[in-house]
This record gives sequence, structure tokens and C-alpha cells, in this order.
Amino acid sequence: MHMNKALTAPFARLKATAIILALGMVAGTTPASHAQDNSLGLIDPTIISVGTMGDAKPYAFTTADGTFTGFDIELFLNVAERLGFKKDQVVFTGQEFSALMPSVANGRFDVAAAAIGTTDKRKENVDFSDGYLAGFLTVLTPDAGITDAAGLNGKRLGVVQGTLQEIYAEKNFTGADLVKFPDNNSAVSGLNNGTISAHFLDYEAAKEYSTRYPDLKVAVNIPSFDAPAGFVIRKGNDALREALNKALHDAMQDGTWKTLHEKWFPGTPMPDSYLPKP
Repeated sequence: MHMNKALTAPFARLKATAIILALGMVAGTTPASHAQDNSLGLIDPTIISVGTMGDAKPYAFTTADGTFTGFDIELFLNVAERLGFKKDQVVFTGQEFSALMPSVANGRFDVAAAAIGTTDKRKENVDFSDGYLAGFLTVLTPDAGITDAAGLNGKRLGVVQGTLQEIYAEKNFTGADLVKFPDNNSAVSGLNNGTISAHFLDYEAAKEYSTRYPDLKVAVNIPSFDAPAGFVIRKGNDALREALNKALHDAMQDGTWKTLHEKWFPGTPMPDSYLPKP
């Protein structure tokens, strides 16, 4: 889903982590209840390392100064704070989408957060938190002749590797010639230079690109409420998964989720299950 590309260099990331650890020891900001016995099963109990994307606006992206922001970023920071972690104890690292889940499975990150849809296939290798976002799969194109799925037959259709769009397109757009990209920016560049005729991505990202490039139009929207986005966790780390679920529930119940959704997705419908209960 479900995104120029910003990757954090390994040495810079290690340096930033060292600074965070030093500040934590000096200022006494370490969440001691978790760090003492590493009850959350973190790679480093004093921080939460999060794999994300730098070009998946409005979900997760970097600003001009390299700071990560977006709906998923702000929501995760709020959830982490409920677990006792301050903002500087959450370390975000940008990657290509296809590398996020393997990086969690292999122990590089504690969590991945980038509007990652929950599917049975993905759950074979990683675990997911409860869902926190549902949306649409969207075809973006400059071609006025493409108004429905049938219009993709014989066309070169871009997809980002590893996304729900790739899975859906392989199953349902069999008449299209799929062209795989590492991220949305490179796919939209292909769209603008005529390498592909259309690009299949999530609705919110498509809306953003159509605003940035007026020749690109949203042509097809397909509901995707059966694979809600969740935070990705290493398989078997039930303590972290359960802690994230409780914090997510609290963020939904006290209206935090609703406020963030209205900020980042103005006018987009919100599922009742994510809204505060009376």
C-alpha cells in the first residue's frame, strides 16, 4: 500500500542511536519498566526501532530536513508514548517497501509501520497488530481511455513490489503487462515519461500525486477493507503485539486516532470500529 526516496544511512542511524542512548542515560528518560527485563522483546530495550518509508505520503514520508512524519508515524509515536517511550526513543529508518517485512522478520527492526496491509500470506512470516487503517486500491493514469479495470487490458501497469496492489493486480488484471517498481516515486516518474500507462497504488497516495501532477487522474477505486493496515512485529513477539494492541485501542477510544485521520485524510470515510464508543 497501501508510496525522492529517503533512506537513512547505516552509520548515521547507528550514530543517532548512540546519541539517543546517551541522552536517555543522562536525562533518565529510559522506560525502566520495560527496559529492566526487556519485557517487550525489543532489539534494544531502551528504544523502539521502526522500519518505514520516506516517500509514502500521507502515511510515512520525510520532510525537507529529513524528519519522518505522516499518519502512520504520528500514530506510532502516540502508541509508543503510551508504552513509556518518548519521541527520541523511537528510531525511524526508511527502506523500500519490499524490504520492510523481511527486515522485521530478520531482527533488524522491532516494528514496521507504513500502511502495511494484513494478509494471511504475510502472516506466515511476521505478526501484525490489530488493524488501524482501511482504504482503497486506485488506478492513476493520464490516459482518458482508462475508466475501469477493462481499460487496463494490453496496457503497461505499474505496481510497487510487495504491496497489496501487486498481489491484487497479478490475480485480477491478467490482461495488463505489470511493471514492478521499488516505490511510488519511481513508478510515477515512469507514468510521467510514458514508460507505463497507469500506476496501481493506494487511494490517498494517488490523490496526492494527482494534486502534484494535474495530468494524472484517479481512474478506478477498489475497496480494500479486508486487509487493514497494521504494525508489523517479529513473529512470536506476543508481548509487543499485545502492548501495541492495547495502546492502539486506547488511541481509538480517546479520539486520538480520529483526530489524526481527519488531519491526514480530510474527507475520507472512517470505519466505525476505529471511532470512540459511547
